[in-house]
Amino acid sequence: MRFLQPYGDHVHAALRIVAGYAFALHGAQKLLGFPGDGDPVALVSLIGLAGVIELVGGALIAVGLWTSRAAFVASGEMAVAYFLGHVARGGAFLFPLVNQGEPAVLFCFVFLYFAVRGTGRWGIDGLLARSR
Repeated sequence: MRFLQPYGDHVHAALRIVAGYAFALHGAQKLLGFPGDGDPVALVSLIGLAGVIELVGGALIAVGLWTSRAAFVASGEMAVAYFLGHVARGGAFLFPLVNQGEPAVLFCFVFLYFAVRGTGRWGIDGLLARSR
């Protein structure tokens, strides 16, 4: 599939933007009750802390600012969410489909990838690096 290689930076950026945006929406839903019709959670709680990490971290990842750091924290949060929120509640450690932990696992590993690879060329970090 060599014909796709020239688009690697674009696909990297698209994945970063979409994953960051989706993650930020999870945080907004927890903290603001939007999108959706849920009630906001208490800010001073474990789920409130998760909401802050998701909203702020997701926004930073989406725009490509401090991506590696934000993605590392977000990846860790999703690992904790998987074990505390899905395995502890639903069991089935090796079966995220059964314990409804698929989004947590996917976010965890997508953000681990961005923690290692960074922003790429198409983000604020990339723009700042090129301007130096």
